[in-house]
Amino acid sequence: MTTVLHVSDLHFGRPAVPAHIAALEALVQDRPFDVVAVSGDLSQRARAGEFQRASVFLRDAARVSRTIVVPGNHDVMWWRAPLGLGDEGALYENYRAYVDPEIEPVLRVDGATFVGLNTSQGVLPQTLTWNVRDISIIGHLRKSQIARAAAEFAKSPPGDAKVIVMHHNPVKGELSQRHGLKDTRKVLGAFAEIGVDLVLCGHDHQEAIHFVEHTKKGTVISTAGTVSSRSRGGRPSSANAITLSPEQIDITTLVWSAEAQRFLPGPRHCFDR
Repeated sequence: MTTVLHVSDLHFGRPAVPAHIAALEALVQDRPFDVVAVSGDLSQRARAGEFQRASVFLRDAARVSRTIVVPGNHDVMWWRAPLGLGDEGALYENYRAYVDPEIEPVLRVDGATFVGLNTSQGVLPQTLTWNVRDISIIGHLRKSQIARAAAEFAKSPPGDAKVIVMHHNPVKGELSQRHGLKDTRKVLGAFAEIGVDLVLCGHDHQEAIHFVEHTKKGTVISTAGTVSSRSRGGRPSSANAITLSPEQIDITTLVWSAEAQRFLPGPRHCFDR
């Protein structure tokens, strides 16, 4: 059995709410999880100071749990190489300096393999839409990234839960009515083909749990809300507590309570593997 705390969209910087962050840090320390997974947007403007605060959060979490983190679109300095013009490595300069040199990490624990995929690739022809507000917002995955994930999962023991960690949501948000990721049907179909059990994502700023049916294998999508002042529709901050067993995927949304000044258990979903 593997326990996971899935958080996303911390947005250290102006949107961060100190009381929410302090309560989340206390939760990590008081109820140690096997894994703390952060699915992007640690910063608000990809600034060094914001990443420094994020690095403290990750450092303290790593004292009691294994950690895995991927960048979100707010963590990318897309203006350094728009449309692939310029030094693409500069997009992640601050992220790599303060958070993790690896933007697509792999984490193996007893019973589960976590593969990070970077959907936050700045402004590319593939992410452009007719909506100007979408610039730097839309996520993208290359076929080579999915192939790499398949190769990593192939190294895992039979029966290991296969978990993808990425930023952009592949399922349309209830309030936003938008996907964060391009070509979602193809991506989710590819995930089903390689036997992905669970996707950990964020970006939409509204918590949601979905089960995507497929002819070969269904996939559970854990979309974590935000722990910041930027929650969609005025919803409270939240995170997802997950238990992976050989038989089931059990997810409880932990919801911020202003009265209790901590995160309390909210809706629960359970799926057979």
